[in-house]
Amino acid sequence: MTKYIWEKSGWYDFELESESLIGPLAEARKAQGSLLGKISLLDIKQEVQAHAEVLVEDAVRTAEIEGMALNRDAVRSSVAVRLGLPHGVVVRDGNADGLVEVLLDAVRNNAKALALARLNGWQAALFPTGYSGLKKIKVGELRGHEPMQVVSGPIGREKVHFEAPPKEQAKEELRLFIQWWNGSFGKMDGILRSAAAHLRFITIHPYEDGNGRIARALTDMALAQDERLKVRFYSVSSQIMKTRDDYYKVLENVQKGRLDVTEWFLWYLQCVRDAIENSQSIIAQVFKRAEFWKKHTHTQLNERQRKVLTRLLEASPEGFEGGLTTRKYVGIAKTSRATAFREISDMLEKRVIRHVAGKGRNVSYEVVW
Repeated sequence: MTKYIWEKSGWYDFELESESLIGPLAEARKAQGSLLGKISLLDIKQEVQAHAEVLVEDAVRTAEIEGMALNRDAVRSSVAVRLGLPHGVVVRDGNADGLVEVLLDAVRNNAKALALARLNGWQAALFPTGYSGLKKIKVGELRGHEPMQVVSGPIGREKVHFEAPPKEQAKEELRLFIQWWNGSFGKMDGILRSAAAHLRFITIHPYEDGNGRIARALTDMALAQDERLKVRFYSVSSQIMKTRDDYYKVLENVQKGRLDVTEWFLWYLQCVRDAIENSQSIIAQVFKRAEFWKKHTHTQLNERQRKVLTRLLEASPEGFEGGLTTRKYVGIAKTSRATAFREISDMLEKRVIRHVAGKGRNVSYEVVW
């Protein structure tokens, strides 16, 4: 009796209960159409800003799914530099830079044929030092002969959730995957194709590390191909992070020797739909920021004030934790406390910000939207 799906011949010809997918697929398409309709109302500058927000969220969350915490400021800085957006002091992080490069290549160059060298390059970009944490790993090449297992639990009581195909089979499976990818566009529904690509790649698990991030980059790439866009306006990775336990559970279920993977496709369609709906807040925030700057077109603000305001505005929808304080102003604007106090007072008079709470050193402020 087979234990894993990949042990069956032709496992990647997934069996589906097509009728059960019709409704969820239609709902995902409806949400997608609604979002793209709103996107059409954005000007070029707003479109780039929306893409930047989604890219930052995508990078932070796809790393977080694997238990890796990236510095959001470093990711934002990396995205701003690559998209030509205004930015303050550049916060450098090789891991953030590498992941952003991978996500951008997947989306911007989505029409470019997939090749092993390209996938190897992505994986190498994710580990610029050649280490995953404290462990030295194979970078830019397929994994070795040792078993590739997904495990959890303390040492001595580990639980094996999944074991990937052995090296030689994985190598052949990856060749077939690349062949399928390059020939499948337009031959099946684009959202379903992205679901199939994700499941197929994550099952092959061809690299020593980074497989999940690459699978999700391929997901973005497939969706970008489907929408015929070179930008992303919703983050599937962000939604996966919100339901990470369910994500791993459904993957484990469908990889346990079954060819009928309808469960995964249904879960994925709901994930895409939720991701699209959640992105509405990002688009709304872009409009909101545009309206703020339009309102203050003639408000006299210096470079430091604009830099601090930009940080406050970009912090939404999660918010600028604790509000703006004189101490935070000093840190962001790189200026003296006296100058910070004077410039905050100036923005209060111009009704750009307002007092929120506290007194003395504990006083805080927020943007007047």
